[in-house]
Amino acid sequence: MAINIRRAVIDDLADIVNIYNQTIPSRLATADTHIVSVESRHDWFTAHHEKRPLLVAEIDNQIAGWASLNDFYGRPAYYATVELSIYIDSAYQGQGLGKQLVAYCIDLAPTLNISNLLGFVFSHNCASISLLENHGFTQWGHLPGIAEMDNNKYSLDIWGLKLAQN
Repeated sequence: MAINIRRAVIDDLADIVNIYNQTIPSRLATADTHIVSVESRHDWFTAHHEKRPLLVAEIDNQIAGWASLNDFYGRPAYYATVELSIYIDSAYQGQGLGKQLVAYCIDLAPTLNISNLLGFVFSHNCASISLLENHGFTQWGHLPGIAEMDNNKYSLDIWGLKLAQN
């Protein structure tokens, strides 16, 4: 399976949103509880730039997944720390695409002056936790019962990876 990872362009936004929306009903990967629109994600898309890219992974010219690198906490002192988010189309899950996207972002990070990657993962999302652990991430924090969806409370874990300095 040949995978092409590239920077997203605005024409990719509908596919990116579609993949994101697939995850909402599972209550595994996002605290959004309702489907989001392409229009509502436009500002988020345009906030990505050379140092905080939004990437898409294509298989046979189809967007099969995406990854984003986002500023952490919006304060200048955290410039070298980013939040990594990865979403895979349900048709491509379990095929190693997430592993390739994480590895790509780990390799890319130092070129963007990033020295810390963070993943915010619901504690019950075993697949994502395993994915991060397999790439050297360790649990840096646990926020018990902070998300409420469908009358259930969910905990959020913070997974971190400190990258080697140049």
